[in-house]
Amino acid sequence: MRVVTWNVWWRFGPWEQRREAVLAVLRELRPDVVGLQEVWARGEENLAAWLGERLGLQWTWAASDAPERWQQRIGDDAVDIGNAVLSRWPIVDRDVVRLPTDGGQDDGRLALHALLDAPGHRVPFFTTHLNHALHESAVRCRQVARLAEFVAAHRGTGAFPPVVTGDYNAWPDSDEMRLLGGYKTAPPVPGQVLMDVWEYAGPTAPSATWDTANPFAGRGFEPNVRCDYVHVGPAGADGVGRVRAVQRAGDHPVDGVWPSDHAAVVADLALEPVSRGDASGT
Repeated sequence: MRVVTWNVWWRFGPWEQRREAVLAVLRELRPDVVGLQEVWARGEENLAAWLGERLGLQWTWAASDAPERWQQRIGDDAVDIGNAVLSRWPIVDRDVVRLPTDGGQDDGRLALHALLDAPGHRVPFFTTHLNHALHESAVRCRQVARLAEFVAAHRGTGAFPPVVTGDYNAWPDSDEMRLLGGYKTAPPVPGQVLMDVWEYAGPTAPSATWDTANPFAGRGFEPNVRCDYVHVGPAGADGVGRVRAVQRAGDHPVDGVWPSDHAAVVADLALEPVSRGDASGT
């Protein structure tokens, strides 16, 4: 099962050329499920629908209820912003939660849940996008606590662990990411652990998803950082949901165009239990 998370930079920059580049990257990756952040919709147009149609994937999305600051930046109050899920398999349930922003900028941040009817399992999948300001760590801690509660409410009792994706705008060793994981500090939901899949990556693998080699990211004069994540609950005794590989993608231009200001994270998770005799199957 191939999982991708990607912040696709809304309608900023040369967005029409960029969406073609995003499509090309996803087409090459052949994901089974994608969590997208900064997805745009304008009237009947929706980036998730556009991608889903061309990739043969189902889709669902949830719009921010406070998009005004985003709209002011491009001078178009008809463009919505939100999170979306693309899936190779049927989306049999969905839910949305508004994340708290007390003490921070309120942009209508949310988390989107999609329950996927994958072969042999129903997969509880989530995607989110947290507040971005460097000084808003305390706000993001409150947001991940609410996210963790949302995951706990929808993780179900199936064998496949929850898969949580998103742009957290946070360093890997930050309070908020340690809190979400629940294995380097006490989890907000007792007993709930969500593993950062990058723990399984090779030590020399390029990891920054905000990388100043990308000119869209370099404009901000901020340091390189990994701020986009895939988390998965611990695999069961039969190995279902185990992490098989992780990599960065969307980290170079496509036909001269950078797809987004962020790189994507790609994780390969096992759908098949080890006991079936095919430990390499996904």
